[in-house]
Amino acid sequence: MSTTGRWRWLMAALLVLAALALAACGEDEDGGDAAQQEPAQKFPVGSTMAKLQDKGEVTIGVKYDVPPFGFKNPQSGDVEGFDVDLGKAIAEKLGVKPKFIEAISDNRIPFLEDGTADLIISTMTITGERDQEIDFSEPYYVARGRILGPQDSDIEGLADLKGKGVCTALGSTYEDTLRKRAKGADLKLVDSYSECLELLQNGAVDAISTDDVILTGMIIQDDTLKFVGKQLTTEPYGVGIRDGDTELKQFVDGVVAEYKEDGRWADAYQKWVGQYTDEKQEPPTMTLEQAIELAPAP
Repeated sequence: MSTTGRWRWLMAALLVLAALALAACGEDEDGGDAAQQEPAQKFPVGSTMAKLQDKGEVTIGVKYDVPPFGFKNPQSGDVEGFDVDLGKAIAEKLGVKPKFIEAISDNRIPFLEDGTADLIISTMTITGERDQEIDFSEPYYVARGRILGPQDSDIEGLADLKGKGVCTALGSTYEDTLRKRAKGADLKLVDSYSECLELLQNGAVDAISTDDVILTGMIIQDDTLKFVGKQLTTEPYGVGIRDGDTELKQFVDGVVAEYKEDGRWADAYQKWVGQYTDEKQEPPTMTLEQAIELAPAP
């Protein structure tokens, strides 16, 4: 089966896996035995981690419409995906329950700044500009920028977007990329990528540009779409943390490092991505400093 063919069946496979998991270990929703295997770490009084433990939950902003990283399972109503699994690992280390809320591209930073979310794990690319507003964990995934179009598209790269409608999310890194590198394109900015997909399907735009993992989720839903052109950008993802919370950043960095080292990252990658693409990938070794240098602040 081709790579595109494998991805077309991802959503159906994920739903089956989710149903089996719920049947086999439904008690995990309430914390489960796994989360109780060892006592939670104790933190200094007044630290964010101690406050979260007192509250008993950590609120994490994730995407609801970006399989396989964050999507709401229509059968169970649960939010699932690669980002969600990392969020659960952080909550487990804290010894609290994860509370997942929807965070679209344009409200991720405001959610951290106003306290709506304690953490953001929402396919958020690390950039120098964003790093001036919030803090990031070390990179936990590296995506690639691509363009998506219909099977009969004549688009072969950014230059071919001149005079064509192209959609991306408001507040995404691609808003800036397209303005600078796709001169003459008719840029359509929307709140969520599911809106982009609808616009492309009904012919209101000619293409969508964003991360390959997000576009792959669209191919899952509509096999009349395909990647066009070559890789555009490198997009390292980081966990978003409120600016200046050094202790929480150190804690999250520690969880991310353990997640990469103990095999859970590899398991999550294979579960949500690898088994459907046959593409092997190792946990990223890129540092936060290197990620920021890829897209420095203006």
